[in-house]
Amino acid sequence: MPAFAPVDPTLVWLLAEQDPGVVDELCADGSLSEAGLVDRISVLESLQQRVAALQSAAVYAFARRHAAVRTAGGVVEPEKLERSIAGQIALACRVSPAEGGKRMRMARDLRNGHHRVHALFTAGELSAYKTATITAATADLDAAERAEVDRRLGAHDVAHLGVGRIRTLVQALAAQVAPERFHARSRAARKARRVSLRPAPDGMTDLIAHLPLEQGVACYAALAQAVNAAAVSSEPVTRGRGQIMADTLVERVTGQVTAPDVAVEVQVVVPVEALIDPDSPLPAHIPGHGPVPLDVLATGSGRKTLRRLLTRAGIVIGGDSRQRLFTGVLAEWIRARDGYRCSEPYCDAPIRHLDHIRRSADDGISEFDNGRGVCELHNYLRETPGWSVERTEEGVRTTTPTGHTYTAPPWRTAEHRDPGPPGSTGSVAGGRPDLRPRAVPDPAGPAAHGRRSW
Repeated sequence: MPAFAPVDPTLVWLLAEQDPGVVDELCADGSLSEAGLVDRISVLESLQQRVAALQSAAVYAFARRHAAVRTAGGVVEPEKLERSIAGQIALACRVSPAEGGKRMRMARDLRNGHHRVHALFTAGELSAYKTATITAATADLDAAERAEVDRRLGAHDVAHLGVGRIRTLVQALAAQVAPERFHARSRAARKARRVSLRPAPDGMTDLIAHLPLEQGVACYAALAQAVNAAAVSSEPVTRGRGQIMADTLVERVTGQVTAPDVAVEVQVVVPVEALIDPDSPLPAHIPGHGPVPLDVLATGSGRKTLRRLLTRAGIVIGGDSRQRLFTGVLAEWIRARDGYRCSEPYCDAPIRHLDHIRRSADDGISEFDNGRGVCELHNYLRETPGWSVERTEEGVRTTTPTGHTYTAPPWRTAEHRDPGPPGSTGSVAGGRPDLRPRAVPDPAGPAAHGRRSW
């Protein structure tokens, strides 16, 4: 079984060195040949994988110990316990809670059947990504079935396969070992069909449809047929294949005659400096999607309503309400202030709930400063015993059951205060004075639907 290989002490010192300039010098001092530098890259990659294996072992040990302590303390609901463990791992690893859950399950499954895979991972022969791909493909198997898949993987040189080949191979082996589970998983997957929207750079977005195979192929074939129809029409072809397929998708889904004719309301965060100074380089910002030139949204023949929210020093300004829930314009202010993303550290999930930082059960009121946008998991997670949330001068601080604290500073757009040279008081980016207006968003527009804070 592979084990930890000896590590070059120089590399250990290199990793421990705090000065990045020294690190760069050691790798570019000319004492190593091209072949020597390639060897160092390879050794560092292996070292990185072995460190990931060591971290996985710590994750597994923490999960077992925390589960034992919380169970002894009376927390016996598996779902809440797993959520708490995954949340703490995510914060410690500076990743999203979904990724924290994946690392927790990978650490567990590696020690419940995947002995050969675990050995390769520990020896630095298999990356964390490839290891996670294997454990994810066998997540629904029991320990004995997982061990059989692990045994059959021994006949393949997994370490030299790409991620796609590994995924296909493990899925095929899992289907052979547990055919009934494979059929059940395939039937369940069809129920998970969905359409989602993901932000993309430069004012674009990715519309993703997760469909059964035959339906996805049929949709793509229909869009490809539109390209052929455009090629034989009498109109001159001025668009590329991808453009025609994208425009056809928009036209057929929305029912518009042409793609640019869509009617949409877009909420745009606009720096007040950009309104005062026409030459301001500060871009507008669509919460949840990123910066975009305002004139790009204003072009086209469709009816586009731009609802503007002004910012001061990059933060959206809001108001108060005495309602039990965050609704209407107040809810929109909170979502825009938090960038339409969960306000917990390292979490990038869309906002699903509007949470009271000081809970309503503790006489917290529905005001702007007491609200925060969070994903569903983090709203439920704070109700787990041992978790607490409070607002501080630095931002919203979360305390975990182990006593660790993590502070999420306010979300800001690209608009910020330039610190300037050392000793200066600073100014708004671009050298303009800090105007710091007192404007608030125009409450015009449809009211947003608030979600209950538990």
